[in-house]
Amino acid sequence: MHAAALAMLLPAVRLMWLGQARYSELLALQEQWLRRLQADPRPGAPSETEAGALLLCEPAGPVYTGGLRGGLTPEETTRLRALGAEVRATGRGGLATFHGPGQLLCHPVLDLRRLGLRLRTHVAALEACAVRLCELRGLQGARARPPPYTGVWLGERKICAIGVRCGRHITSHGLALNCSTDLTWFEHIVPCGLVGTGVTSLSEALQRLITVDEVMPSFLVAFQETFKCTLISEDSPS
Repeated sequence: MHAAALAMLLPAVRLMWLGQARYSELLALQEQWLRRLQADPRPGAPSETEAGALLLCEPAGPVYTGGLRGGLTPEETTRLRALGAEVRATGRGGLATFHGPGQLLCHPVLDLRRLGLRLRTHVAALEACAVRLCELRGLQGARARPPPYTGVWLGERKICAIGVRCGRHITSHGLALNCSTDLTWFEHIVPCGLVGTGVTSLSEALQRLITVDEVMPSFLVAFQETFKCTLISEDSPS
């Protein structure tokens, strides 16, 4: 079967690249897509072959986020804001983590039924996507680990954090891949509540500057491979 014909049989996912954006912009677009997918079918709603949207951005500034399990006390929140960072509570799973420039944020807002996935296999697909991205960049040692070590690791250092939310089969939030992130921001928290573990980035692992823009083509290939979908580009997030 020709590649074009095969692509027509795969679920379609809208690709929304925000570039460098405030974290609040990503959350607002995520909320728009959640409402769209959760709404009753009507003219203009996604078709049965369209599974949702892949929202991507590089955070424009430093942000610490807490998950459903907490992760940041009021005292810690005050201390982190004094560093010049934004602090937000989110509805994703997990504890505290950091987002900032040099990081690829990926929020797939997907109807799992249209992809034939359950929540657990969705998380596994996100991990597999990040592992595949590392392989495409020449890092063969990246691996996923069992809970509570959700995410993708190089040795004892996490290179990609994963935290998702799922309601009525619709996912939100997703993964954060460190490309050229300033890792010193992580020193002010216990990332994901895992004491004794560290963080790393593609730049640190490969010993050269790896930007989010450089990683994007490989990431999109990895996403389509692991989620078995076709990405449809959008010119703007509106």
